[in-house]
Amino acid sequence: MYVIITLRSLLWILTTLMSTLLMVSSLLSPYWLIGTKQVITLDDLENLTYTPSIGVYAKCGKPLKEFDPRSSNCVTLAVRGLLTDSSIFPTIWKVSTVFICIGLIIMSVTVMNSLASCCFQSIYRKSIFTVSGATQAVAAIFYIMGVMLYPTGWGLAKVQSICGRDASPFYLGDCSIGTGLYIAALATALTLVSACISFYAEKSTSSDKVQDHISEGQTLICLP
Repeated sequence: MYVIITLRSLLWILTTLMSTLLMVSSLLSPYWLIGTKQVITLDDLENLTYTPSIGVYAKCGKPLKEFDPRSSNCVTLAVRGLLTDSSIFPTIWKVSTVFICIGLIIMSVTVMNSLASCCFQSIYRKSIFTVSGATQAVAAIFYIMGVMLYPTGWGLAKVQSICGRDASPFYLGDCSIGTGLYIAALATALTLVSACISFYAEKSTSSDKVQDHISEGQTLICLP
């Protein structure tokens, strides 16, 4: 068995891992949409300002008095998973979550493939790089569908309560785009980049230089 690591294969491993981790953090983030500041009055007549936000899977709202009244109350929308009532977890966002999760499952497999690619360069006589790169492109398509479905729910009453009555599909109203949505877009772009890098990684690990090192009897091969 040979361990082959090149600069391009290492770059592919890192972009694959990074894009997957970014999408996981984005999915769980409640900061896809940031609402306008709200003011509430506590029992001691002190005014408290907080900023509500909502993501595809979680939200932050009015602070709870029994906990820290100065921190936002962040909870998941999927209280009962996909069986959660649509008034709490909108159907369109359930579909969006499913698409993103399918993409994550696919990417999780390619993460394992990328780590294994240092020792095994083929799967059933097919290059592990090209197979993984193709599946990463499929994962990116699921990401795109999931992210694009999210704005179609901006006209829901749940969003209008945060962004104002003018909020509608693909129109923010009084809200602004939060870090969660930007991270989702970045993760999708990185997934597409990693799919492209996989083909260059495949060429670098099967180059003449690699074959020369194998002919010399080396089992650990590191090349730029």
